[in-house]
Parts: sequence; C-alpha cells; structure tokens
Amino acid sequence: MTNTTMTVEDRYTAEQAQTEHDHHVPTAGAMTNHILSNLHISIVKFHQVRWSVKGPLALSVRSLLSDYIDTYRKQFDALGELLLDEGEIVSTTTKEFHDYNMLQESGAKKYLTAEEQVSELVHDADTHNLFIDRAIKLAEKEERPALASFLTTLRGTNNHIIRELQALLGNDARDGLDEEDDDDDD
Repeated sequence: MTNTTMTVEDRYTAEQAQTEHDHHVPTAGAMTNHILSNLHISIVKFHQVRWSVKGPLALSVRSLLSDYIDTYRKQFDALGELLLDEGEIVSTTTKEFHDYNMLQESGAKKYLTAEEQVSELVHDADTHNLFIDRAIKLAEKEERPALASFLTTLRGTNNHIIRELQALLGNDARDGLDEEDDDDDD
C-alpha cells in the first residue's frame, strides 16, 4: 500500500513501528527526537523555575531563563524542521515528548531553594549534552552534515547555558559535573 491508499490509522501504525525500530538501532533521527523532547521539557522546567524562584538570585535567574526559553523555542522549531528535511519522523504529541524525554520533572521542585533549582537546570543541560554528543556521532556516521552541524551548535548553546548558570552559583562551568572523572584520579 502506498501512503495515499493507506488509512490514517495504518499510516500512524507504520510510523510507530518505524520509530520503535529506529530507537532500538539507534539512528541519528531517533537520538535527535530524544533531544527534541528534552528541549520541550526544558522549556517547561525553565518556566517552573522562572515562576517559582525566590531570593537574591531570583532577578538574575528570571532574566537568564527568559532568554533560554526563547533560545530553546527557536531551537526546538528549527530542529523539528531539520528532522523533516532529513526525512525523519518527528515527535508531535505530548505523550511522545514525555516518552522520549530524559529529564526528571516534579511539581515539588518549585519549592527547592534557588540554588537547588539552578543546579537542577545545570544538570539538565549536561544531560542534554550526553544525547547531543551521541546524536552528533550518529549523524556523522550516517553522513548527515547538516544535522551534525546543527547539533554541534546546540551543544555550544548548552555549554554556554551551563557556564552562565554555574556562574550564578559561584562555580566554574564544569564544577560538580565531572565527578566521575575526578574519582578516576584517586
């Protein structure tokens, strides 16, 4: 059956089967859908912190998060378009974003201290980078230079976000993120 003769349900079932296959292989497209989902959830988490943060860091955090929300929204849209350009299936439902997201959410986190909330966002961006690095390698292996280039730029954005948020906490960019590496030196 071609796409024009398949029912809507059949087309969606075929899409889901392909997505499931791609996530088990994995492919650059499947890994990038994790990144897309992480961006979506990060936007929600940025709002949570922006709306709930209190104390001396509040004004600085709110200002930075407003910028990060705008940046991630633009990257989210551009990455979805790029996946389509690459002939990939793009997550389009809240359930898919939830299923492919690798970040932890909780309504209770809005009651953490400002420092704890900011630290959580730092670790989220670092988690993003794990998936971005994997997707870059897959894109390079699959000879997808446009995707690899976009993801490399996204990696740089996350590095910048990490550095700025860490600075609010009085830390250097990688403080508290590379503990496993530090333990190897002992």
